[in-house]
Amino acid sequence: MNDTHVTNNQYTSTVDISSDLGASVQNVGGNVAIQGQAACNTANVSTDPNITAISNTQQCDAVDPTSGTYVWASGVGGSLSVSNSALGNSFEADSNAQQMPVNNLQINHSNVNAMTTATVSNVAGTVSVTSAAVGNNAQVVHYSTGP
Repeated sequence: MNDTHVTNNQYTSTVDISSDLGASVQNVGGNVAIQGQAACNTANVSTDPNITAISNTQQCDAVDPTSGTYVWASGVGGSLSVSNSALGNSFEADSNAQQMPVNNLQINHSNVNAMTTATVSNVAGTVSVTSAAVGNNAQVVHYSTGP
């Protein structure tokens, strides 16, 4: 539980960052969950001392973080969930530290693409299909455990 000082520097210049997921699902008695994801830079910080100081720098210069998810599903006895995402830069931090200064710099020069195709029939439960292409995303949660 010592004071925490985090410095995160991520730089990506790779030509191609990709995920290609194909799934054929047939005659399943329960639930089905399918997830595809491609990410250039990601960081998660979670600490709970007196001080949590974070400096985050992320730069995505990849040509195209791209995620393609292609699903054919038939005869699912439960629910079907399909999710797909492509991310340039993603940062998350949480702490209950009394002091939590956060410096966040995210630069995205890439094309971010998420393509999702779902062909679905005969699903007994709910069907959920989501697709997201996000250049930069940051979430900071500072919570208290006392009065």
